[in-house]
Amino acid sequence: MKTLRYCAILSICAIMASCSSHRAPLTYFEDIDTMQAAIPTGDYKVKIQPSDELMITVTSEVPSATADYNLPLYNPGKSSDMQLSTQPKQQTYIVDSKGDINFPILGLIHVAGMDVEQLREYLTQRISENVLDPVVNVQLVNFVVNVAGEVKTPGRVSVTGTRYTLLDALTAAGDLTPYGMRENVLIIREQDGKRTHARVNLNDAATLESPYFYLKQNDYIYVEPTPVRKDNADYNTNDSYKLSVISTIVSACSVIASLVIALCIK
Repeated sequence: MKTLRYCAILSICAIMASCSSHRAPLTYFEDIDTMQAAIPTGDYKVKIQPSDELMITVTSEVPSATADYNLPLYNPGKSSDMQLSTQPKQQTYIVDSKGDINFPILGLIHVAGMDVEQLREYLTQRISENVLDPVVNVQLVNFVVNVAGEVKTPGRVSVTGTRYTLLDALTAAGDLTPYGMRENVLIIREQDGKRTHARVNLNDAATLESPYFYLKQNDYIYVEPTPVRKDNADYNTNDSYKLSVISTIVSACSVIASLVIALCIK
């Protein structure tokens, strides 16, 4: 009897050890104290590329002097439901496949490879040739990233600035669930007509120096589930299938039994 109890205890301990071995650590950058105090930020600026959408506005102390450098406003309402209260919106520029935009008065400008700050400085310089102290504002409208997998609120995140990190995206998604593999986060990126990917380890402080730490437009972040999560999902699927089969068999037996009873009564 004692031997059986001893074996049972060992079995329970083995199961607990097996489960704990698959449990992902819940902290980030466990080794950060071993790194140097100051970590270089690297190049975080987002480069403009084909198919990007830009909003560019030009103003000055004399509005009429810069009016021709702006695209005309448009009304986003449909003709069927147009109302007087509808506010006109500023049109945007779509970067073509060659990396150009057609800017009023200045004509074609090759913007691919620039960041928004460089484009703003370039336009300010060109417009200053004809306008006194112009103020140029450039915004990347389509800066969005997608977060999927083992996060609390997966989905599409719109970015308003130009400096956005992996940690910002995970925070916007409500952080990882306890079943997310922090040591194997996948980032898929499309840039310069190529699709690349990288896997980063959130337990390793070296990730802060990764070129994928600062996100780019249309980056896709996927948090892989832990083995425990996968096993639970497989178990639930198999369990549901077994219950469905058993339910079907029981129902069939019930029908057969009812037929047999009805025949016996006759």
